[in-house]
Order: sequence, then C-alpha cells, then structure tokens
Amino acid sequence: MVVSPECGVDGPAVTEQEAEALIEATCFRTGPPRSVGVEVEWLVHQARAPHDPVARERLEAVHAVLRTLPLASGLSVEPGGQVELSSRPAPSLTECVSEVSADLEAVRTALHEHGLTLVGMGVDPWSPPRRFLREPRYDAMEACLDRTGPAGRTLMCTSASVQVCLDAGREEPGVMGFARRWWLAHHLGAVLVAAFANSPMAGGRSTGWLSTRQLMWTELDPGRSGGPSLAHDPRRAWVRRVLDAPVMCVRRNGPWEVPDGLSFREWTRSRTMRPPTHADLDYHITTLFPPVRPRGHLELRMIDAQPGDDGWIVPLAVVTALFDDPGAATIANRAVEPLAERAAGTPAPHNPLWRDAARHGLADPDLKRAAVTCFAAALDALPRLGASTRVMDAVAAYADRYVRRGRSPADDVLTGTTAVERPLCR
Repeated sequence: MVVSPECGVDGPAVTEQEAEALIEATCFRTGPPRSVGVEVEWLVHQARAPHDPVARERLEAVHAVLRTLPLASGLSVEPGGQVELSSRPAPSLTECVSEVSADLEAVRTALHEHGLTLVGMGVDPWSPPRRFLREPRYDAMEACLDRTGPAGRTLMCTSASVQVCLDAGREEPGVMGFARRWWLAHHLGAVLVAAFANSPMAGGRSTGWLSTRQLMWTELDPGRSGGPSLAHDPRRAWVRRVLDAPVMCVRRNGPWEVPDGLSFREWTRSRTMRPPTHADLDYHITTLFPPVRPRGHLELRMIDAQPGDDGWIVPLAVVTALFDDPGAATIANRAVEPLAERAAGTPAPHNPLWRDAARHGLADPDLKRAAVTCFAAALDALPRLGASTRVMDAVAAYADRYVRRGRSPADDVLTGTTAVERPLCR
C-alpha cells in the first residue's frame, strides 16, 4: 500500500495486532532518568498595543526572520501564530535552561526589531481565535474539533503552555519506576495546574476559571483529551487508549478526510477510505492531547505559559526535581496521595480534582498543602541536581510570591497587579 508522498504517507498497511505491538514497544522506553527537555509556547503581541491583533503580514514577516536564526532548539509556528521552542534532550536541567534561554534571547531580539513581543499566558486574554496557518492538517483539525464546540479553536489559536519532557523511568518498581512516575504525573499534574494557573481571561473578561486553558481541554471529546485509566498496567492502558481514540483525519492529496466517530482500531479492521499505515499510527498519536502523553518519554502538557523572561524555568525546574531526585520524588508521591480519591474513577483532566485545580487554583486547601510540600522538596533537591543559582532563585521567588500565599499568576491578572512583559526574576 503506497499513498502519494505529497501527503507524507507511504508504506505497508498496519494491522490491529501490529499497531498494538508498536505502541506497547515504544510508549515507555525505560532506563535510568538521564535527560530533560522543554517545549515553550508564547503568544505574539504588539509591544505598544497588546490588545490589538497582529496583522497577518507582520506575523509572516517576523516568522520568516525567526526561521533563519541559528537556534539550538527547534522552532515552530502554531496555528494562531504562536511561537514554540522545543529543546533538544539535555543531560541536565542546567544545560536545558542555558540552551533555551540563549535561543529565547535571539527570538525576543528579532521580534523587538519588528515591534512585537512574546507574552507568556495560557490563553490570550484579549484576542479571539484567529487561525494564521492555512494547511490541510489544520483545516482538518479545526473541522474535527469544531464538532464539540469553540474550545478547539481557542486551544489551536490563542493558547500557550510550558511542556516538560522527562525520561519514562526504570522498568523495576519504586519511585524511579515508570509505573510510579506515570501515576505521579497524573496526580501531581493537578497540583501543577493549580500552582501555575495563568489564563483567567478570554475575550477581555474573566471566565471564572484560573486556568481557562485547562477548562478548554475538558470541553473537548474525552476520547481525544482524556488520559487512560490508571487502574491498569500503563502500557496496556495506553495501547487501548490510542486504538480506541477517534481518528482526527485521513491524510490524502487535496483536503484531508475528517471521519466522524471512527476509532483507529476500527480503521485497521474496516480499512475505510484506505488502509492505515505505520505513519498514520504515528500521526494519530500526535492528535491525542491527554495531559500526560507517553512518547517513549513522558510529556507533561498541563502547565499554562508563564509570565516574565524566566517564568518558564520554574515549572521546568520543579517538575524535573520532583521526578528525577529520588528523595524529592518520594516526598511528592506522599504529598499527592491524599488527592487520589478526588481523581479516582475518571481520567484526567475530566475528574473533579483537575477541574477544581483549574477553577480554584491554590485556593483549594488540599492542593495548596500539596504544592507547598512539593515546592519545598524541589528547592531542597535542586542543588543535588546541580541547578544554577539563577534557577534556584527563580523557584524560591515563585514559592514566596505565589505558592505559600495560595496564589498563582492568574490572581495577579485578575487583580491588575501583573505586568505581562515584566520578568519574574532576572
């Protein structure tokens, strides 16, 4: 079976059994945690008129310049014109921060020369969704997500995040084992939503949620945005999740097909439209948006974009410390255990724990208690991970300014005390 390379799809068809084996073999690549990575998304605003949308021509011009920069990180443009930097896997937190910081400085300088600036917020508080990129995959994504309402367009075009990527962990049990890290990610994830909530507004008004971005994820089809059950073996649970999830699109020449209600498992059996290939399976996984996604490593995708030059460093450092330092991991596991009952029975982000985190943030006393404990453990662990003074100072400043007070950047936005471009820590 060969499909025109213009669609980026070729190769033999994949059977249901082959798909199961491929997913199980690649979703959790185990071994000692050795590397860390981050994907940082930013909204692009006019420096002097941030409430006004940036003209398409200006975005096209600056994106063309950004693509010529000699960056170590990968640079991509999101559907609404947001800019994303994706780091290379780094052998240490310090190296990851250093490399991405240098790339961000180059990007900021180029934008400044065009009168534009990067803004760290989970959802654009002023501009409505407006798609900048016109490509078959984004046409198909928009058509698919529109079936469940307007949330999909918001997430595509006016949202931004900090995504932390860590090794899956060891094969054997324990806090460094992949099964326990998987469990921790889904319960600590709610704490991270609350502590880093930074999207309380949309369309120029308060939404009633501190993380509107997280609210938007709950309004998508749970088959696309929900995680698997935690009651089963992580590998088998993820295999079922992938195969039973709805296919977003079938790639082909011309407009891509957008099936309605066809799971990948059903596609392998029926071969509707055409038989799926290995490349289709890989692409299908990228169209699933759970808060924790296993791609060999773990992608933690629940954190709103953060304000200031160094704001993104704080969630990266805290998450890395809580997962990769055994002592901090033990404390984090204990800290979130009392939250597990509120999350039981319904996968994240659709359970009560995650919804409370998105709505109330650290005003929720249980989430605040866990956050205070986890930030303290992270601060204690960072020297053992060789973190720089810059990183430790940023985390300490964030803990003092927000976590110990039961607040997040969203509270500053609502009270008018935030300055979007002002660094949190220099």
